[in-house]
Parts: sequence; C-alpha cells; structure tokens
Amino acid sequence: MRNVQGTLIRALAITTPLLTTAAQAGVYPDFGFKPSEQEYDGPLFQLSQTYPTSAPPASALPAFFKLLPKERNNDFETWRAYMDAVKDYCLEGNVENDWNVQKNKVRGWFHMPWQHYGPLGREGIHGLTKEAQIQPKQLAPTQTTSGQTYAVGIYNDIGAYTIGQVWKDPSNPNPDFTSKPNSFANGTVVCKPLFADVDRSQVPFLQNPVLWQGYITKTFDSGDRVVKEVALIQMDIAVRDTRIDETGWIFGTFQYNGAITGKPGWDNLVPVGIMWGNDPQDNGNDYSNPKPTETRINPNLKQTAINANTRELPPTHLGWNGRLNGPVDNPVSSCMSCHMTGEYPQLAIMNPTFQANPPAVGSPEWMRWFQNIPAGQPFSEGTKSTDYSLQLAGGLANFYDWKCNQGGVFVDGKNACQKASQLKLMLKGSVDMDDIQPVQRDPSLMELLE
Repeated sequence: MRNVQGTLIRALAITTPLLTTAAQAGVYPDFGFKPSEQEYDGPLFQLSQTYPTSAPPASALPAFFKLLPKERNNDFETWRAYMDAVKDYCLEGNVENDWNVQKNKVRGWFHMPWQHYGPLGREGIHGLTKEAQIQPKQLAPTQTTSGQTYAVGIYNDIGAYTIGQVWKDPSNPNPDFTSKPNSFANGTVVCKPLFADVDRSQVPFLQNPVLWQGYITKTFDSGDRVVKEVALIQMDIAVRDTRIDETGWIFGTFQYNGAITGKPGWDNLVPVGIMWGNDPQDNGNDYSNPKPTETRINPNLKQTAINANTRELPPTHLGWNGRLNGPVDNPVSSCMSCHMTGEYPQLAIMNPTFQANPPAVGSPEWMRWFQNIPAGQPFSEGTKSTDYSLQLAGGLANFYDWKCNQGGVFVDGKNACQKASQLKLMLKGSVDMDDIQPVQRDPSLMELLE
C-alpha cells in the first residue's frame, strides 16, 4: 500500500466541499474552517497528533487517583477534593498557553483526529467544533433568546496512546482497540471546555466572562461563519478508572460562575457534580428540570453526586431526573447516557427522545439509555465500542463518510459503504429525521438517510 499520509490529506482538501480549508501540519488535518485574513490575522489552531507509540507505564497514573473516595456515595463533599484535583490537572500548563496544548511543559495533551470534517467541524482559531443548540430559558429565567455551543476536547498521554493505536493506519482505523476485550487504558483523562454563543446580558453567571474568538456560524441554523467571541460556560471531565465496577469511568462537570472571583478567570469554574453510573434502578421523573429556577437534587440517586452549595453553583437543570449534566447539555439525558452510545458503525441514537415515537419515560425501552455499560462494551449488538468516546465515534463516521464518497474502502473483508447502506435500511421508517436536532445527527448517516 502506498504511503497515504500526504496524499490522503491533499485529496481531502480538494474533494470535500464542506471544508473551506483543510489545513494540516501532520498526518491529520488541523481544522476545516479557516477565517479570512481580513477577519483574523492571529495564530491558527494546530492539532496535537504526535500520539505516544508505547503505552505509558503504570507509574504515569495521575496523582489525583490517590484521592478517589473509598466509599463512593451521593454526598458531594466526599468528592470535592477529587474534582478540584482533576480540574487542576486539566488546567495546569494549558491556561497560560491559551490551550495550545503542544506548548504545555507539565504534561502531554492530544486531540482526536477527524473532527475537522463536515459542517460541524473544527474551526481554525481554537479548534472548536459545533455542538448543541441552547434553548431559551435553558440557562436562566432571564435568558429569552437561543444560542449555540462550541467545544474542544483533549486527551492525556495515556488516552492518546489508544487514539494512536486506533489511527495507526490513517487509511484503515481500527476500533478494536477500544472494544472488548480492549478499552481506553486505566488513567485516561479527557477534558473538554465548552463555550457559549449567547446574549451574555441575559445569563447572570456569565458576568466577568472568559472569552475566546472562534470562527463560528452566525446562528445555530446558519451555515455562514463569522469571527465572534464565545464565553466559557462549562468544562467536562472523564476519567478511566478500573476501580469503578459499574462502568469503569467517572464523568464530572464544572459550570462557569463569574461572581466567584469577581474577575474573568478559569478559577470561576465551579463543580456541578460527578457520576460513575446511570442509576439504572431509578426510573422516576420528579427531579427533571429543563428550565431551571433552582437545582433539583435527587437524593435517591446512588451513582451521582451533585454540588448542593447554592452560593457557588447557579441554578442548573442537570440531566434526566437529577442525573449529572451540564448547563448546555440535554436535560433529559446524562453525561454517561450520551457517551455510552459511542460506537462504530453508529447504530444507536444518543437519546431515547431522538425518534419519531419515543418510548414512555421510565419504561424498560427508555431505560436502555440509563443502564450501566462496562468500558469497551458496545451499546448496540454487532458494533465496535468506542469506549464512551463520542469524539472517536464521530471521527470514524467522518472518515468513512469521506472514504465512501470517494468510492469505498474495505474493512474486515466487507465494504464499509455497503454497511452504511444496510444501516439505512435498518433505520429508514423507524426514525423521523425531522425530530432529531441536527447537531445530534451522524453526518454520514444523515446524508444516507436523506
């Protein structure tokens, strides 16, 4: 096979009409949307992609592993020291370098490849990808207009080793490395800051904001892009920990509150909570709160711990029935519920409501999205798990969408484009595409279904 590292990317830059620029400094493109020099003349985003070629030793485990509570319960104060330490781990060496993670002299951080592709793909200033729409009153009663969210995720060296194994052959990525009996290695850490394009005057906790420039769409429904300021609103963390029997993962979320220090800064990120399981026994709906005036904490949850300090945490909607989610996340889901659907091919939708006839709330069909799935176990039969990584799942979908548009590629003796056609037949008629928010759609799947 010829060397694809240069030809693959050059072909991508020429043949992908959804990209304004497919810029690259290494094997994989850095971003898909570059602002004009008239709009922006500063430094451009570069993908951190020198993935470790050997597995980091056990001694490389983050120091905060020692702070995991011996008795895990829903009392958040037992988790505070752990969450503070994970936040410090994510911020150290990154904040002072404006999240140009290649310049971090404390520890190595890396990005997931193939996030540049498609209409939601990486922009060229900070590498932000487009995520969810912000609904009116989702953030605060005074927030009467909608908005949009952008984010960038990074993986520590332990997680990056697995990424490098999956993408070792750029023309033939292999999700076997994240699917049983494999998974991301113990000690993998993922950090993802999220930024809001919203009328900040309507959101009290966005006072004294941390602002980034991004080359983003004018509105959530627009395809036209403009250089615009976005405000830090949330940071998500995920930690692979083999001591967690329920799922093998810990997820946490921080919310920005500009009143904490009285000045802009990443120190204004306060913990919302932490979760290590989906509480599959709890099928109630009494604590769901999509338009919050208060934070409703469900005391019956055993695998979620929510910060009850109302002096630091602004009212937030959380996830379904009080499970953990951040302010710009889906209030009828949870951090783990969304992420455990990561797989390839992507047969699963991310949420039970994303279909024409959603199951009854709390029914066994609904609770499929709130089970506890062990690390590396796929959500759907016949797929490969991407081990709670939606970025990896999306990157694989993006890659094969591009390859199929170029004539197809063979994987395990079967044509990936034929697999996509079979998927189309499976889902056609069972899902009303108009009922799925565009940001939740798998780009390759959506093109096939239309």
